[in-house]
Amino acid sequence: MAGNTFGQLFRFTSFGESHGKVIGGVIDGCPAGIKLDLESILKDMERRRPGHRSASKRKESDIPRFLSGLIDETTTGAPIAFVIPNEDARPDDYDYLKEIYRPSHGDFTYHKKYGIDDHRLVHRASARETAVRVVAGALAKQLLARTGIFVAGITSCIGPYCIDRDFSFEEMELAGSTSLQ
Repeated sequence: MAGNTFGQLFRFTSFGESHGKVIGGVIDGCPAGIKLDLESILKDMERRRPGHRSASKRKESDIPRFLSGLIDETTTGAPIAFVIPNEDARPDDYDYLKEIYRPSHGDFTYHKKYGIDDHRLVHRASARETAVRVVAGALAKQLLARTGIFVAGITSCIGPYCIDRDFSFEEMELAGSTSLQ
């Protein structure tokens, strides 16, 4: 079974491809009347933006445009739909991949999951698609904070390289701030 929707009570569906016109998402299950901090969402987007800290050379502003589900930054209870334009898409850069699967990428997995072997479509499994997940996660983080649940994390191991100590919530929040990068 192939799917692009996550969650049950708070559901998120993503759409689009890395080198298409837009990527986007629909969030369903968000209660009405919640004032969102869109600036906070943009800060989370800045942390994952291509060309900032990643290997990607793409220059994307990563500013989501909300199409429905919000009035004056307040949720309406209707599904929240948004798009993020792909401003620096370069599909021709990937023509050399027509005949090969890249190691450490989703090409082979995408082919097995969907049964389509077209190098232009595997960009559905691209790191670019994580931008829409960040929007949904940032929105969910705000909803959880209203109930006293706060989320922070840190990468403490990469392969065999680990930091052998516990981190406080405050340290994890500080590690994620853009002022340290």
